[in-house]
Amino acid sequence: MSLPDSLRDKLALPVICSPLFIISTPRLVIEQCKAGLVGSFPALNARPAEKLDEWLTEIETELAAYQAENPDAKVGPYAVNQIAHGSNDRLEHDMEVCVKHKVPIIITSLQASSMVIEAAHSYGGQVFHDVINVRHAKKALAAGVDGLILVTAGAGGHAGTLSPFALLSEVRSFFDGPVILGGSITKGNHILSARVMGADLAYMGTRFIATQEANADQAYKDMIVQSSASDVVYSNLFTGVHGNYLRGSIENAGLDPDNLPSSDKSKMSFGSKGSSKSKAWRDIWGAGQGVGGITELTTVAQTVATLKDEYETARQNITNDN
Repeated sequence: MSLPDSLRDKLALPVICSPLFIISTPRLVIEQCKAGLVGSFPALNARPAEKLDEWLTEIETELAAYQAENPDAKVGPYAVNQIAHGSNDRLEHDMEVCVKHKVPIIITSLQASSMVIEAAHSYGGQVFHDVINVRHAKKALAAGVDGLILVTAGAGGHAGTLSPFALLSEVRSFFDGPVILGGSITKGNHILSARVMGADLAYMGTRFIATQEANADQAYKDMIVQSSASDVVYSNLFTGVHGNYLRGSIENAGLDPDNLPSSDKSKMSFGSKGSSKSKAWRDIWGAGQGVGGITELTTVAQTVATLKDEYETARQNITNDN
């Protein structure tokens, strides 16, 4: 695995839990890390901005105590997602807080900000940038990011349209560093498939919405469990960037999911004043096309235990076939 020392031999499964707007809070992140995965959250989930320092302190304190009580346990590091966009008036403040806490991993979205990269590198932090195509990947690498998150077709929330086979193969032709693969990954055998294809880690979000620790409405969690791939709609109406959303939530908002108008990137707005994105994730619920593989609401610990069993069974099946 082409991973930094901060991740090597630290994980129970090769998984980064993607940052979920509104849904990812310290409670969810802490349980993900305790289970041996990389837990993450968007910095903008901590509102007001002063909450970010409190959240990071809570996460670090809880994980340190758990590791001390369980010295042999694999406890994953945590990550903070930064939205590098002109309307995010909190970006500089939030990065100052991340530098103070020496956040192990920064996940950047929209732009590979030189300010964010330099700040993270000042204390030895790693920056992973999410991309949907090769052009974005090359721009991010030129800016100095440490790894790439490939957000492929079928991923929940903002997602691309390229097959994971296509995008991963092309990226690996020019980059041998850390690559994280996302897009409809909901089971342990999917995680193993990502590794076999050449990714270092899998990127999972939708699976963790259907957990007790997720900060999501019960109706949202229930809809995740009840939905299938046919219930996922791809649209740029809600944030100006194409993403995947649950048909039922669009209908509940009084809209026709089969006749949605188009929007544009000028609609994007982030930061302390709120945004259309906030409304989207609150009322229009994101989910990946792998949602059909999620059939029950469980705890994070139960979810990861199932993923481990599925991963190991798939690995043994491949070994036995050979």
